[in-house]
Amino acid sequence: MPARGERPGEFGMIARYLRPLADDPGAFGLTDDAALLRPEPGFDLVLTKDMVAAGVHFFPDDPPESIARKALRVNLSDLAAKGAAPVGYLLGLALPADWTEDWMAGFSAGLAEDQKRYGIPLLGGDTVKSPDGLMLSVTALGQVPAGRIVRRSGAKVGDVIVVSGTIGDAALGLRLRLGTLDGTTAGEGVSHLLDRYLHPQPRLGLAEAVRDFANAALDISDGLIGDLSHVTRTSGVSAVVEAARIPLSDAARALVAGDPTALASVLTGGDDYEILATMPEARLAAYKAAAARAGIPVTVIGGIIEGEGAPAVIDAGGAKITLGRVSHDHF
Repeated sequence: MPARGERPGEFGMIARYLRPLADDPGAFGLTDDAALLRPEPGFDLVLTKDMVAAGVHFFPDDPPESIARKALRVNLSDLAAKGAAPVGYLLGLALPADWTEDWMAGFSAGLAEDQKRYGIPLLGGDTVKSPDGLMLSVTALGQVPAGRIVRRSGAKVGDVIVVSGTIGDAALGLRLRLGTLDGTTAGEGVSHLLDRYLHPQPRLGLAEAVRDFANAALDISDGLIGDLSHVTRTSGVSAVVEAARIPLSDAARALVAGDPTALASVLTGGDDYEILATMPEARLAAYKAAAARAGIPVTVIGGIIEGEGAPAVIDAGGAKITLGRVSHDHF
């Protein structure tokens, strides 16, 4: 293997930086063409894949540790919303030709820290050269008690709509980085908003509660109203969201109060990675109690109603808020 400082080839890079992450026996030390995974008896496997690309989901000059965490965590967020516990992941890594040892060391360190945090190993993957910037593809694997996965399509008329954490921080953080929003009124809270965009917080502590109490759930990745629309469309219902009840961080609240365009970012911007769940009101207290034990705040923001079409968003006076678009769309 090349000495430290001399950039290795593909297989040397894998051995140096990725093989130490594959400490599960089923990964075979990344020396085979596939991995072996046995779910626990009585459990179903849950699989999800999200890709992230430089210039689309992160900035090319973001720290490599942060890029690694984001690529992994957005997938773990999907598992949490399905009521599943993560058991491992596969990594597709497309590196630009000018990758460096220092970058790869930081990237693998970020993965190692999150693997320890979430108790999962790297199981395998692939590495290629990218002709057009860094791209990452993570396939996360989880398990859920047989037949207990929580889908988007289970929302029922009369359900309350509950979200975790605070909404809109990441979208506002992105706007601050792009320079399309003045952060003066947020003061020191600007750093919180920037971090929320850079480092998603998958709500794995809510997975069991989602499984036990929710009729439908997903993670908010493309925007609150757009993702709620996925729930209502697949469930054959509609919804009403009360804008005044949407939980905001202090920094987001300050920006919304000072800039009329900020509210639209809260409602339609992506990258929250909070869990949106619908459930009968009779289960709400138990869900809140379970969330409190996990240290995750949850808030009712509206309800599921009869009808079709996009959810309605109303202000404190009951007037409908008109939105130009409801979510992020890659195309």
